Amino acid sequence: MTVLVDTSIWIDYFRGGDGSKDMEFLIDENLIIINEVILAELIPYLKIKKQIKVIKLLYEITRNPLNIDWEEIIEFQLKCLKSGANGVGIPDLIIAQNTKQNNCKIYSLDKHFRLLNKILKINLHQ
Repeated sequence: MTVLVDTSIWIDYFRGGDGSKDMEFLIDENLIIINEVILAELIPYLKIKKQIKVIKLLYEITRNPLNIDWEEIIEFQLKCLKSGANGVGIPDLIIAQNTKQNNCKIYSLDKHFRLLNKILKINLHQ
């Protein structure tokens, strides 16, 4: 199963952190995917740091198409609010929707995705 690598993992990986320890395996096995939301979060900072090679490599990763169903996003947000998860942002809900639509896992250090797993039953890479 493919794994959508969230921004938090990419940042940890670029910094050589321990939270992204599975990245080498996922890259070697060609299991990683990305989407436009995650690219939009990563690319501006990388441009400021003039990391042109890294940007080119990120653009070569297979992308999940974004087919945003706004009614479903509203329902996701409603479920979150009813369960007491008030701080989940729309970008995280879009990423969660994207993983469900494409039947993949999400690899993230973001605590919101652990909450979304409980509320929306998204598939986490663990």
